[in-house]
Amino acid sequence: MTRKEPRVEEVDEKDLKVEKRPKEWAAGLPGVYYSMKPAIEHMGIERTLKTVLKMNHKDGFDCPSCAWPDPDKRKTFEFCENGAKAVTWEAAPVIISKDFWAEHSISDLRERSEYWLGMQGRIVEPVYKPAGEDHYRPVSWDEAFEIVGKKLKSLDSPDEAAFYTSGRTSNEAAFLYQLFARGFGTNNLPDCSNMCHESSGWGMGQTIGIGKATVTFDDYAHADLIIVMGQNPGTNHPRMLTELEGCKRNGGQIVAVNPLPEASLKRYKNPQLVRGVIGKGTEIADQFLQIRLGGDMALLQAVSKRVFEAEARNPGTVLDHAFLEEHCEGLDELREYLLKLDEATVLEATGLRTEEIDELAARYLAADKVIITWAMGITQQKKGVATIKEMINLLLLRGNIGKPGAGASPIRGHSNVQGDRTMGIWEQMPPRFMDALGKEFGFEPPREHGADAVESIRRMRDGKVKVLIALGGNLVSAISDTQVAEKAFQNTDMTVQISIKLNRSHLITGDEALILPCKGRTEIDRQETGVQFVSVEDTVCAVHPSWGSVEPVSENLLSEPAIISRLARASIDGKINADWEGFEKDYDLIREHIAHVVEGCEDYNRKIRQKGGFILPNGPRDSRTFNTPTGKAVLTVNDLEYLERPEGTLILQSLRAHDQWNTTIYSNNDRYRGIKKGRHVVFINPEDITELGLKDGQNVDIYGVYDDGVQRVLRAYRVVSYPTARGCAASYYPEANVLVPLDHVAQGSNTPTSKQVIVRFEPSTHTAPSEHHAVATAPAPDAEADGFPGAGTPVKAAEAANA
Repeated sequence: MTRKEPRVEEVDEKDLKVEKRPKEWAAGLPGVYYSMKPAIEHMGIERTLKTVLKMNHKDGFDCPSCAWPDPDKRKTFEFCENGAKAVTWEAAPVIISKDFWAEHSISDLRERSEYWLGMQGRIVEPVYKPAGEDHYRPVSWDEAFEIVGKKLKSLDSPDEAAFYTSGRTSNEAAFLYQLFARGFGTNNLPDCSNMCHESSGWGMGQTIGIGKATVTFDDYAHADLIIVMGQNPGTNHPRMLTELEGCKRNGGQIVAVNPLPEASLKRYKNPQLVRGVIGKGTEIADQFLQIRLGGDMALLQAVSKRVFEAEARNPGTVLDHAFLEEHCEGLDELREYLLKLDEATVLEATGLRTEEIDELAARYLAADKVIITWAMGITQQKKGVATIKEMINLLLLRGNIGKPGAGASPIRGHSNVQGDRTMGIWEQMPPRFMDALGKEFGFEPPREHGADAVESIRRMRDGKVKVLIALGGNLVSAISDTQVAEKAFQNTDMTVQISIKLNRSHLITGDEALILPCKGRTEIDRQETGVQFVSVEDTVCAVHPSWGSVEPVSENLLSEPAIISRLARASIDGKINADWEGFEKDYDLIREHIAHVVEGCEDYNRKIRQKGGFILPNGPRDSRTFNTPTGKAVLTVNDLEYLERPEGTLILQSLRAHDQWNTTIYSNNDRYRGIKKGRHVVFINPEDITELGLKDGQNVDIYGVYDDGVQRVLRAYRVVSYPTARGCAASYYPEANVLVPLDHVAQGSNTPTSKQVIVRFEPSTHTAPSEHHAVATAPAPDAEADGFPGAGTPVKAAEAANA
């Protein structure tokens, strides 16, 4: 395929523009325009039609961006703006030429932005960086696999390797990958879920016995009330807006709980309806609670307390006593604890008024069917696990699990991150799975728990993990504490990235490094036995097939299952009873093994070929059964703790821009927040700007406030006056990861606390940033000398049980 030059230049942030007011509505005709313009420009009309008209259809491919589920009856245009951008980013016929690697040293490429790197086109040949060199060079596939196999065989222990996985990976590839890792002898299987929804898995698993949503797709339309917490659907999973609109049209109500007002939760103009094109659209949120960062746990406890108080006033009429008695435990302990909850503590933690909490409680009490849905605004808090347990408490009190139109709904961010976990991508898979895996392939899998994402960085830093193999993703940018992560990568013997496009993880390398280019989900996958399909699992446990629809951008690309199979043949062939060569030729063979190992996937090849696939079993949703030690759902008592900011500081959260998917940057604009031609901004409430002695439009340096002796700073960020919650600020991910210490994680899940970062500001002496990855390594200045008393004790526990 002839290479087309990418039409991209680095953006000079001196041209950054800020609109005075953020948008008041989402989608509409602009959503269509910004979906199709880049698609047609970069793919052409024919390739655009072959992709977007097949996306999320039963005979097409699953969208490679978010994991939002599909309706049984699909529309012609079953995609959103960011889904179309994800497909354009993957399927555009722009390739990196052979001479690119000689023209650009790794040191040179490190100075480029993620946006520029991604826009260079698809990688279409394996490339290798030998030790001591500063360039990648093309190598053959055979040579690449030989290099990796030789390195893995040379390790003193299997635990000196870690196998990272991205959520784009299919079920078939994920199953092979975990088999490869465990056949090699380690459970070091970090994945992107460790950094996003791990808190959901722990919080739900310990209370209702499953870490997945207890709702179906159709439940959204039939709910009386949907409480949307810590998420921005209009950017991160836009198709959800159609279901929220459906809820409203059926008489349901929506409550939004978030530190920032988001355009999509104000008003939605559905571009597939007349009223969404020429009308005003649909107002989404009936109530907006602008909560202080970290205050969600206190809010949920306060609402549950009001439920108990309502029951006391009207005995037998508020709580679902039959459900609680038959299916739950811990009710009396929870009641005793919450009735002592101090209202002043709640108001301080949330930044809300009593009247606002009363209104939410009234809505909850009036609703028979309630869904609580959340995303990383909750999971990336220190008390994220406990906050999710409080959601479960509130739902259980009135029987809102296991009935139509009600339930708990974590919204998975990446398209198959949930399927990857189902297939065994976890460092702590339970004994039942390991027993089945060992029996199926005639070996004894390692039983000691492995390293998750944060722990893998620690072990790489400390020289305990010497080889990192990454199946997709961009771990060095996605993980917290960027300067530590980069040093950890550079401390390894070898890094191997299975990828489709360039990103920063290809440039922060071990002594040796390889990039192994793979086919994308949009591309036809021809193997020896014919055209293959793969399967994925969405956020409501629906498993369905995905068929590529366009020719690959190069005949030299291999599929993910093929790459994994060849890596295994080069590294562990003969150690386990696995037909690696057969797996590459025929994916049905992989699925036969999945059927024997993965619970709920029995008869997989038949079920996945059903029109639309099949639904995995879910005890709480299907039969009100709970896989807990007692067989009952657990109402839990959780000590309230919230983040108290020292004087002169704010609590910062990282978030995505609208033209962004995880660490992939589609443009340097954020249409809904009014940002153009730049990303180095910090959103601050105008009253906080005044209180801190700053000015709107001023350039500031942002310092993390910690006592670990390390200075973490972002240079020359523009202050943007924005209606955030008081005391809170926001800046873009992944750049803000620089400010999040590696050891600051959610209790219980080890997820980075990217939504609770204490920061201070100083006027910047730097010009508008030209660097693309700002980190500092100087020792931190003395906190008292800088005028920030208490900087060493950023977290204060507020004991809610004090009467």
